[in-house]
Amino acid sequence: MFSSIRARLTASHLLVIMLAMSLSGFLLLSFLERYFMQAAEESLTAQAVITAQALIPGATTDRPPVDAAPAYNAVQQQQASNLALQAQNLPAPAVDLSSHAVDLGVLTDASFQLSAQLDTRIRILDPAGVVQVDSQQTEQGADLSADPLVAEALTGQYASYTDQDRVMHVALPALVDERPVGVIYLSQPLDDVTAVLYDLRIRWLISTGMALLFSGVAGLLLARMITHPLRQLTAAAGAVAEGRLDRRVPVRSRDELGRLSSAFNDMTGRLQAARQMQIDFVADVSHELRTPLTAVKGLVETLRDGAVDDREVRDRFLETVESETDRLVRLVNDLLLLSRADSEALNLRRETVDLEKLVRPLMTRLAVAAAGREVDLRLEAPSKSVFAWGDPDRIEQVVLNLLDNAIKYSRPGGVVTVILDDEPVEAPESQTEVTVRVRDDGMGIRAEHLAHLGRRFFRADRARARSEGGSGLGLAIAQALIRAHGGRLWLESQEGAGTVASFTLPSP
Repeated sequence: MFSSIRARLTASHLLVIMLAMSLSGFLLLSFLERYFMQAAEESLTAQAVITAQALIPGATTDRPPVDAAPAYNAVQQQQASNLALQAQNLPAPAVDLSSHAVDLGVLTDASFQLSAQLDTRIRILDPAGVVQVDSQQTEQGADLSADPLVAEALTGQYASYTDQDRVMHVALPALVDERPVGVIYLSQPLDDVTAVLYDLRIRWLISTGMALLFSGVAGLLLARMITHPLRQLTAAAGAVAEGRLDRRVPVRSRDELGRLSSAFNDMTGRLQAARQMQIDFVADVSHELRTPLTAVKGLVETLRDGAVDDREVRDRFLETVESETDRLVRLVNDLLLLSRADSEALNLRRETVDLEKLVRPLMTRLAVAAAGREVDLRLEAPSKSVFAWGDPDRIEQVVLNLLDNAIKYSRPGGVVTVILDDEPVEAPESQTEVTVRVRDDGMGIRAEHLAHLGRRFFRADRARARSEGGSGLGLAIAQALIRAHGGRLWLESQEGAGTVASFTLPSP
């Protein structure tokens, strides 16, 4: 039943509402019950005071102090005023104060009238605890001195009690000239309080049920709003697992679910691009391998058909076979190097490298190729040595690649310059770097091709690169080697104005 997020969200929403309503209802009803009980007790106490003052002239009572809210005190004062007004309409009983004795028997009629006015049972007891007056005429003459409330009142203390039948009893000692002359014993059923509390409980149950109903509907809608995008994501993830990388999910909000949908779409887009790159990579590798293999196969078949007998033709064919084989070996080595770089398995033998001492022999090695194209090679280095921290063989491979590209794409009479920057540049993780730049003044690179340089098997000038043996992996290898060192490689070019290839290396 609760296996889905929607069900769990709805259930948790209802549970929170139920707990909140139950706790608030319990606290509110408890407060109201305590308030009503206190109000009833104060009202009954006020009736006892008015009864004593109305029926026993000159009598006083020992009444406890009232500690209640201002609104509550106002209600009690109003009740006391009403009771006093009712008592004024009663006839005054005869009391002989000169002898300090009160004839309680004359109070019967007055007590009956006041009981009818107040809807309260009134019992007036003498100092011995014997009932002298009972508004219900059922306990006259009875000895109630054993009653705990009467016994406490006979000692001069106020006492109150609510029994199991929801009847409240209040006993107050009556004093004349500070002498106890009896006890005012009042009893009143709490039917009104019980009815009000019952009505409040019924209303609370109804309101709780309505709140649960409305909150359940709101919880279902809210759960649907949350789980619907999740179901879409689940379906899209299943489609991606089946290989349909073009699947996307709609982004309808900017909250966490919206950001999750955007991240999913970005992930599937990257996966789709990676798959396309893999397909293109396999196709490019197949194409690059097919060309030399086809040439080798054709030469071998020609030799087997009789060309082997012609020494000059045989030597020329074998030389071509060797050249194509070398090309295949270079291609396989380049692919192996890129594979190791992708898996971060390159073994770099890092040491402190003097870049000027590394670059000069490379320029000497390429001087013949540069002279064949009428290109001048130059080195711009500061007076002090520029050191880098890296693998000298791999750095040499990067510089050779960039110099070779610069020479190939320079105009006759152009200049290729290697610039060593001796000012360290702040890099991420508080590391300093040195910069090497290879600048030419050749034909430059078109803007639409510049962003693709470094992609495997990409050639801006495919015909020229193939005729000269290029495979489109040189820049990709250089970029992978520089990244393995923790540096960066980038190109800046303007068509017709030349290109600057720059890379950074960590300082020692």
